[in-house]
Amino acid sequence: MKSGVFWAALCKVAVAVSFGAGTIGPAKAEWYRADSDHFVVYADDREKDVREFGEQLEKYHQALLFLTSGQDVVPSPSNRVTIFVVGSGRKVEKLFGEGGSNVAGFYVPRAGGSRAFVPNIRLTSNDTDFSMIVLMHEYAHHLLISTSRFSMPRWYNEGAAEFFAAAKFDRDGSVWMGRPAQHRAMELAYARYPVKVAELLDHELYENRKSKDDGGFYGRSWALYHYLSFEPSRSGQLRAYTRAITEGKSETAAARAAFGDIDVLQDELDGYLRERRMMAFKLKPELLPAVRVEVTQLTEGESEVMPYRIRSQRGVDAETAAEVVKDIREVAERFPNDAGVLTALAEAEFDAGDSDAAIAAADRALAIDKTRVNAYVQKGYALFRKAADAPVADRPQAFSQALLPFQALNRIENDHPLPLMYYYQTFTAQGEEPPELARHALERASQLAPFDEGLAFQVALMQAGEGKITLARHNLGAIAANPHGGKLAEMSRQFEKALSEVEEGQTWQPSTLDTALADISSMDIDVN
Repeated sequence: MKSGVFWAALCKVAVAVSFGAGTIGPAKAEWYRADSDHFVVYADDREKDVREFGEQLEKYHQALLFLTSGQDVVPSPSNRVTIFVVGSGRKVEKLFGEGGSNVAGFYVPRAGGSRAFVPNIRLTSNDTDFSMIVLMHEYAHHLLISTSRFSMPRWYNEGAAEFFAAAKFDRDGSVWMGRPAQHRAMELAYARYPVKVAELLDHELYENRKSKDDGGFYGRSWALYHYLSFEPSRSGQLRAYTRAITEGKSETAAARAAFGDIDVLQDELDGYLRERRMMAFKLKPELLPAVRVEVTQLTEGESEVMPYRIRSQRGVDAETAAEVVKDIREVAERFPNDAGVLTALAEAEFDAGDSDAAIAAADRALAIDKTRVNAYVQKGYALFRKAADAPVADRPQAFSQALLPFQALNRIENDHPLPLMYYYQTFTAQGEEPPELARHALERASQLAPFDEGLAFQVALMQAGEGKITLARHNLGAIAANPHGGKLAEMSRQFEKALSEVEEGQTWQPSTLDTALADISSMDIDVN
């Protein structure tokens, strides 16, 4: 693509493929933490395996950037993706909660605290474990959102994530990308009503399908993305399609302009899926930057508290919070001078509703180790909650005090998004109009954490109130297009539609969306 060096190191290799039926507790060890530029991994496994897992993740990140021509921006330490290796598939399902049956892993994007949960580390050069595929799928979304806020059609987003997730790591350091998605073999082979290309390329046509559950949407999206990536006669069409979308063309207009006759594309794709061999990229080690992974063993106290800390980090309701805080208090009694345990205690006390206990635990942790980021965060959360409950006359002083832990955090990690977000909230929580500096701070936080859709929505609300309609709609676009976005995605679609009737420079005036949007704009952004 770019040079002869590229083709010497990056090979398009034919890979055997069969779209038919297929298949998909580490030994007890101490807890380790692996740190790299873009990831933090916690695992109760062998140090060697934890290190190799961290190296594979960093290589995957670099391979993604290489194939997408993305620019590598090292995030602030707290904006890395933290991955918890929880020990088994059943534990993952339990952590996920309702609807978690057969969930092999999941990812929760949050400003200053993105978390992923996977069952085990299974390292092999023969094939890729399905939980690793899930993780790589979600990280592809994470990275693509981080490098572009343009809203792409759902088939493209999911097809790209599936394309990149079918990666494999060789012992010589090579990374395979764009391999056949064997994990989609069953749905591609046995879908009762296969999704048509025309339905992939037209969201409304897909929504009007009689059956969406057995059409193989993910598999077909992967197949179309893979075909357009490797078929010589279609070279450049995928790039032309994305360019047309970003220039404002509709999905169908962009597809017709880039791909031509859609029925012809359908016939070609059907034939492609009948082939026994497909192409894949093999990125040799010299093509990717060297990766650095630092592995440290957790203290005895941190190892013992880790299962409860993982539950806190997943997010808890009132009942679970009461159970978790009880367990962590017991660990803290045995390890009263462990900063990691005390930090976990501060989070658990906050979740259980005891702000004073959370502040006390955070202060004890920081007295031992002033670098404990989450101790500053939990103390700030607790002080903000106390400030909101203070008498009206005392609130200005209370909110000023509540901002101090975040200011201290900002001094040790300048690009952490939470200090910027809570500076803005010191004004909105008191019903005051945020000054320009605070508005810029919120926008900057969203730039640092573009994967946090709740934050992006809050920024869009602010921009609409300032008359920055184009910017507001731009921020809403990716949220509205998220097929898994739930209530927030639906509200974004409604909000975007309302803004389409407002001219640039005019401040948006709430109408029928007033109550619902107010609920969302005032919500706490979940970063625990």
